[in-house]
Amino acid sequence: MNSELCGILPVYKEQDWTSFDVIAKLRGMLHMKKLGHGGTLDPMAEGVLPVFVGKAAKACDMIPDRDKAYTAGFKLGISTDTEDITGKVQTSCDRAVSREEIEALLPEFTGEIEQLPPMYSAVKVGGKKLYELAREGKTVERRARAVRVDSLRITEYDPESREGIIEIRCGKGTYIRTIISDIGQRLGSGGVMTSLVRAWSGGVGIGQCMKLSEIEKALQEKGAEALLIPLDRAFSEYPEIRLGRRETGLYRNGVKLRAQQTGREPEEGELRIYGSEGEFLGIGYFEQGLLRSRKNFYT
Repeated sequence: MNSELCGILPVYKEQDWTSFDVIAKLRGMLHMKKLGHGGTLDPMAEGVLPVFVGKAAKACDMIPDRDKAYTAGFKLGISTDTEDITGKVQTSCDRAVSREEIEALLPEFTGEIEQLPPMYSAVKVGGKKLYELAREGKTVERRARAVRVDSLRITEYDPESREGIIEIRCGKGTYIRTIISDIGQRLGSGGVMTSLVRAWSGGVGIGQCMKLSEIEKALQEKGAEALLIPLDRAFSEYPEIRLGRRETGLYRNGVKLRAQQTGREPEEGELRIYGSEGEFLGIGYFEQGLLRSRKNFYT
């Protein structure tokens, strides 16, 4: 395969695959090691898994990823140790719950909220992952973390079975099963997540994604390059700077450009930098009136 490949491969991760399994499989299919993914999905979850190919793998640790979208199934009336349907049942309750009761609580879980990471998660405490401790039968004290939930919307609900579907838009680091569990606790019934589909992440929508079997076939028919989304799509929320021909050469050579050379006033935050021919050069930022490079992606 082309060692200069650079872009995002939009993968639809299927249930029972880990994110690591997907990367391992793709390394064999693409015959290359430089791969990374944007946002881990648990084995029971499915949906959007952006895979960063070649030079794009350098971007994994800096993708803004402030905007994720999920569709989750839920069931009220039980709670489990994992906060999802795969766990060991800890409590059960016969209390009837109406759709109106659930919807009345949703504003409490929208906006900037505090969330306690579940024991079955990859968060580390004392150098050990919580799920490792949980599998040893241990429960440890955890600190609540601030997360951002942009919207919650019930799209389906059956009061007889107390099962439904909720759509969630949120920021990075939000545990969907914990939102459902916390709502269940507030209702006095308990609640667990029964399914999870990620619909948007890292600038990639679910309609663009392909299953591994589809990717394998498309690689044979079209080649890898035809399947990649341009890397700058992942940074689309950042403002852009288009450099002139001379300034492009200077920037590529590591020269810090004055604001007037960029045609833009200095501002806070990250910026997408493009060369004179429209090529994506990387991510930059202003410091003391000079445009500096955060990370470059050009050859």
